[in-house]
Amino acid sequence: MGGVTSAASSVPAAPSVLGLAPVVPVVVLHDAADAVPLARALVAGGLPAIEVTLRTPAALDAIRAVAQEVPDAVIGAGTLLTPADVDAARAAGSRFLVSPGWSPRLLGAMRDSGVPFLPGVSTASEVVTLLDEGVTEMKFFPAEAAGGTAYLKSLSAPLPQARFCPTGGISLASAPSYLALPNVGCVGGTWMLPADALAAKDWDRVRELAREAAALAVRAD
Repeated sequence: MGGVTSAASSVPAAPSVLGLAPVVPVVVLHDAADAVPLARALVAGGLPAIEVTLRTPAALDAIRAVAQEVPDAVIGAGTLLTPADVDAARAAGSRFLVSPGWSPRLLGAMRDSGVPFLPGVSTASEVVTLLDEGVTEMKFFPAEAAGGTAYLKSLSAPLPQARFCPTGGISLASAPSYLALPNVGCVGGTWMLPADALAAKDWDRVRELAREAAALAVRAD
């Protein structure tokens, strides 16, 4: 998962998803017009890595707009389920890819994309299988439901080479306990994107919540 530029796109890859910021906002957008102001607010707050999930018809247009208009953002695509999702996300300008789980075909497509990727895992067997494939950076999902910090801590001794971005049910209050683990590089979350703020297009509030989340890096150190 190095900083490779795909032959299919001139968009540079991120060097590693886990090293970009302590928190990766997980964004669900229903209106692509909100993508640029939202991304600018998150970047201004100190969260440059932004995952837009492919859960809505607006997602690819949102990724494309941020890639073109917010150069300081490292835009990525989440909820990738098929090789076609990977191709579409990369064509839109995604600089990293995230999936809730993985299959051999999906893993192959993510590898071929030329950008960093985080395949989702929730069991030790899945982690071991990915390590056997040479993949060391993964998404741990759904984090809280799958065992939380206790589970990840138990994986760190037998599988120290695996590193994670836990996502799913994490809050501002619980994020520091994840970030304190040696095998966690960052966490994914939505708490800095409250529904009422997005509905009101209150980008100032989003920026302040992002700044609060970005400060978790200092506390973790």
